[in-house]
Amino acid sequence: MRRVGQIEIKPAMTVDSLIGEYGRAGVLGAGKLAEACSIFEEMVRDDATVLLGLAGPMCASGLRKIISDLIREGVISGIVTSGANLVHDIIEALGGHHIVGDFRADDIELHKKGYGRIGNVYAKVEDFVSFEDFVQDFLRTIPEEDIENLSPRELITEIGEHLEDRDSFIRAAYENNVPIFSPGISDSMLGLQLFFFSQTNRISLNVLKDMKELSTLVLSSSKVGAIFLGGGLPKHYIMGANLLREGFDYAVQITLDREEGGSLSGAKLEEGISWGKAKEKARVATVIGDATIIFPIMAASLMERVL
Repeated sequence: MRRVGQIEIKPAMTVDSLIGEYGRAGVLGAGKLAEACSIFEEMVRDDATVLLGLAGPMCASGLRKIISDLIREGVISGIVTSGANLVHDIIEALGGHHIVGDFRADDIELHKKGYGRIGNVYAKVEDFVSFEDFVQDFLRTIPEEDIENLSPRELITEIGEHLEDRDSFIRAAYENNVPIFSPGISDSMLGLQLFFFSQTNRISLNVLKDMKELSTLVLSSSKVGAIFLGGGLPKHYIMGANLLREGFDYAVQITLDREEGGSLSGAKLEEGISWGKAKEKARVATVIGDATIIFPIMAASLMERVL
């Protein structure tokens, strides 16, 4: 046992210096964030395969450039994301914008004005029109022999080739040969456009090809780490793949959910040990909080320590 250290704040201190002070205190949320930063650093220094799980509106909320930068720095080896994050990344890449709004907005009035609301973020309906045009035009460029047996990962890679925005994480993944998996891609505006296209064209998505590719990636890795922003399907897909290698070696999750409901999103990472999805001696940390606050701090700390 040790005494709780008192956090000292100094003028012009760096982000990682503040994390160091959190670690010196070592308790409550501050201590847990310091532990998470330490685990993130260890993943990178050990040259682990780092998989990033993206649930929730991470792109719409301003994190897409951080993700792109981490891909280009070689930190991220693979991504599993909701379809929505793909959609909002593409919208920004096409020149669309997300707007700072209000949680207490009049949603009827927003609807009349042509805005959709994601918490306190607004999206313009007209930006989705540009998105739809892009997707329909893009799909027509894929050769018929390929589009009839396309995995979601292959589809996303093709999209990255057609985007020019350097801040796009889809583009960054394409340029750096980082696979992006989206097992729930049909549950998004992108999935809806794929359905519309299928009404007059032949197209078939083979999701099993992605399971094979992700499984091969983790099985060929000496060590695997995971960063989960939110939970849900991206978290489960990554954990399920690691079941094949008796669990991941490191993991950090940032969540606002609670474990009492029994959902995966709120489950502590230690629960994965019982299923063989996390190794018995895996280094894990669950940070309770908003990923749009916490993950940028973790990324900034990592850049000071390693990059």
